[in-house]
Amino acid sequence: MFPIYIGLVHYPIYNKNDEVVTTALTNFDIHDIARTARTYDIRKYFIIHPLESQAALAKEVLTYWQEGYGGSYNPDRREAFSIIELSESIETAVNRIKEIEGTEPFIVTTDARKYSNTVSYQQLRHNIENENRPCLLLFGTGWGIQKEVMEKFDYILEPIYGPGDYNHLPVRAAVAIILDRLLGEKWWINE
Repeated sequence: MFPIYIGLVHYPIYNKNDEVVTTALTNFDIHDIARTARTYDIRKYFIIHPLESQAALAKEVLTYWQEGYGGSYNPDRREAFSIIELSESIETAVNRIKEIEGTEPFIVTTDARKYSNTVSYQQLRHNIENENRPCLLLFGTGWGIQKEVMEKFDYILEPIYGPGDYNHLPVRAAVAIILDRLLGEKWWINE
């Protein structure tokens, strides 16, 4: 199985008024997604943000937990943060993966809506296990990645549905659920 990469996309993102915006970083997203990604053996977690001011904020948090007191106080957090890399765009992240792996990744994104290239968890899990190239799994912030950008990707993963009609998970929860469905133990198989 080729390595899996994830990216948290902050632009181009819809806000609740369907306007394309750049969302702000959150400390929780940095911490919780890094810990989840490390648990599921993700090669790199790209924080994708075009603004230097937000990248500087992320660098400050990363430095504290990798080189500062936080890293010595909590080595588990330092290890989780070791897979984080800042990227100014999706294209920059893709190029970085090509540099590391020597081949272009197939790109999958997530959304709470269905598209013509929506794929099931079962199918994507099969693709990940059998594809001859790495996978970049992108997660949008805000109200999701701009539609025109999403349509350029290889697949869009089917939505996560709960038993009710409310469907607005925090991205940290969505990452954990999706990584477990795609990479977690196959608990449904009788051994």
